[in-house]
Amino acid sequence: MPKKRSGGGLSTTQQAAKFLGVAALSGVVLAGIALPAAGALGLATKGTVEGFDEIPANLQTPPLSQRTTILDSKGGLIASVYSRDRTVVDLKDISPYMQQAIVAIEDARFYEHGAIDLKGILRALNRNVQSGGTAEGASTLTQQYVKNVFVEEAGDDPDKVAQATQQTLGRKIQELKYAIQLEEKLGKKRILTNYLNITFFGQQAYGVEAASQRYFSKPAKNLTLEEAALLAGLVQSPSRYNPVNAPEGATKRRNTVLQRMADVGDITQAEADKAKAKPIKLKIKKPKNGCITAVNGAGFFCDYVRNVFLTDPAFGKTKEDRAKIWNQGGLTIRTTLDPQSQQSVQNSVKSHVYQTDKVATAVTLVQPGTGKIMGMGQSRPYGFGPNETQYNYSVNKDMGGSNFGFPTGSTFKPFVAAAAIAQGRPATQVYSSPYEMPYPTVQTCDKPYVNVSGERVPNENKSEVGPYGLKEAMAKSVNTYFIQMVEDIGLCPVTQLTDKLGVVQGNGDKLPQSPAIALGSKGLSPLTMASAYAAFANRGTFCTPIAIESAKTADGKSLQVPKTRCSQAMAPNVADTVNSLLRGVIDSGTGQQAGLQSRDSAGKTGTTDYRMNAWFVGYTPNMSGAVWVGSPSQDVEMVNITIGGVYQAKVYGGQVPGPIWRDAMTGALSGLPAPSFNTVDIPDPAKGGDGGQGGNQPDPGDGKHDQKPDDGSGDKSGDKPGRNHGGGNPFAGVTIPPDLLGGNNGDHRGQSNGETQGP
Repeated sequence: MPKKRSGGGLSTTQQAAKFLGVAALSGVVLAGIALPAAGALGLATKGTVEGFDEIPANLQTPPLSQRTTILDSKGGLIASVYSRDRTVVDLKDISPYMQQAIVAIEDARFYEHGAIDLKGILRALNRNVQSGGTAEGASTLTQQYVKNVFVEEAGDDPDKVAQATQQTLGRKIQELKYAIQLEEKLGKKRILTNYLNITFFGQQAYGVEAASQRYFSKPAKNLTLEEAALLAGLVQSPSRYNPVNAPEGATKRRNTVLQRMADVGDITQAEADKAKAKPIKLKIKKPKNGCITAVNGAGFFCDYVRNVFLTDPAFGKTKEDRAKIWNQGGLTIRTTLDPQSQQSVQNSVKSHVYQTDKVATAVTLVQPGTGKIMGMGQSRPYGFGPNETQYNYSVNKDMGGSNFGFPTGSTFKPFVAAAAIAQGRPATQVYSSPYEMPYPTVQTCDKPYVNVSGERVPNENKSEVGPYGLKEAMAKSVNTYFIQMVEDIGLCPVTQLTDKLGVVQGNGDKLPQSPAIALGSKGLSPLTMASAYAAFANRGTFCTPIAIESAKTADGKSLQVPKTRCSQAMAPNVADTVNSLLRGVIDSGTGQQAGLQSRDSAGKTGTTDYRMNAWFVGYTPNMSGAVWVGSPSQDVEMVNITIGGVYQAKVYGGQVPGPIWRDAMTGALSGLPAPSFNTVDIPDPAKGGDGGQGGNQPDPGDGKHDQKPDDGSGDKSGDKPGRNHGGGNPFAGVTIPPDLLGGNNGDHRGQSNGETQGP
């Protein structure tokens, strides 16, 4: 008489014998279950049944993902994240109805057969032959559990998931092999427990406990008959039978499960009929996992931390290594986020720009000298609903940001000034600065840039006619002054400096060498700008931004984390001179509305063509911050617009972003020391003095450059300057989905309008 195991199965030896017999029928039986027969014939079984005593330990106790805790710099909770929303429970904590339902619908003879259900195989084969396809499968719960372990180990790698779920004879044989051993080693109850804890039930819920909480807001031990039947029915196709999106299909599937439970004797027909008559009643609980649950609007920072972990070699040599650690979870990650700064960012954002506004804002604060990201937030929250987004407007594309960043307008001009000072130009440098002029021929790092199309650049207003010295030109943000400056020094010193400051476009590309970059034509991210300006505050030393201070595994082991890399991007006297220039912008120029009380501060405003983007980037000696306001899809002109409940005839960088920066910085710096800048004295040269004035410039007073009347719109660039140095508009004729573009089309709409403050 065969030796019986608990649950009614055969011994390992007998199961192996049956396995060999089934494997020998590979082209007939197994192929009929999983594939058209022709696809499996010819697959050798040699080697597939060897090593029956070498079952991997992870099939017995698979490494189910655990919760990772992300903390701020003070140890406060930002969010808990995990790759699988799962809570592992014992069988005693799962409703008996649930246990019966899953067995009835997935493997009714689970307690009668061993790992292989030969009767089920033959039944399925007969059905499939009659239907001419694969109308029925014959995988036991144990085999399904084996498959789920492989899927769990595959994580989010689509290739590995496809491999784990492929319907091939080789895969079937492997599942059968492991299933036989698991039946012997674990027994039926443990297999059922593991199966119910690992299985996916849709709606991001893995395991029956998470599913019960998601759909019914109750623990799995309290599931009713009809609720258990609904969940059991989901396993076959979580999307097809999703009760949230497909209630009719879910009801039909639930009733199929109920009838099956009656057929196998788990419940009476009367109980089944009564349960079938009840409508589905859901009590959906939103997931409490992931960056969507982050406190104080830190969802985007949380997502940035995740991207750092998945991309930085400090956490693993390959992306697969890093993903495996992240998906396994159980980590405790302490970040650089300062709760005071983050709260101040959120308060400022909410008070100045509403979630429902046509435009959005993004704010990032960075600590000079350390690169620590202290605050990061935006007006459209992290989420999936109306006026929500998962795009982080503060960072580059590779870290979850927009495709291109956002054109920065005149906030780029301090880089030009710093490069010129480093080249020996005095802080009193004067250029003729006409109202309008053609883009000049400019030397790049290799060959000269030539304006073959005759494009022209204007200032904001016709009254802006030089000559100007650097201090006044920076305060008024005179476009033609800075175009003449790059004509004088060339573009190579500018891009060499921005390279040292980590300034790349939002898509990761280096800046092109065309004069329009001097006016902020290319898209950059707020994090890039805040980090680069922090070098001015830090007397020329640039530090790469960092978000993670420490990371520990579940067993307390410390992981290496990325460290900031600091380098001298410019001489201290160059940074000190820029600080002195940008203090003037806040004191008497376009950024007066951004000034801080009782603190040394400096900054620069920026507005782009058609007022699609407005910026303020500024800093104190101990904090740097960048604020962007605009349409993420770059299709809203900020003219005659209401932002944060306040009507704006025209949006200027100092008018909307400036106050956002001021309020965010004020709260972030509250209670902290107020150090002073190292500054230099910059005398105001007499208007018309030579002061190093560039030669061969157009005469600003001859009227030849006033080709377009001043209509007060502030959009003096017309269709002329800064349009196609980047190769034209690569998206011409293409519909760009909202929230995906997030930057400039080539140089289109990229040039600064200047920053003369309106009335």
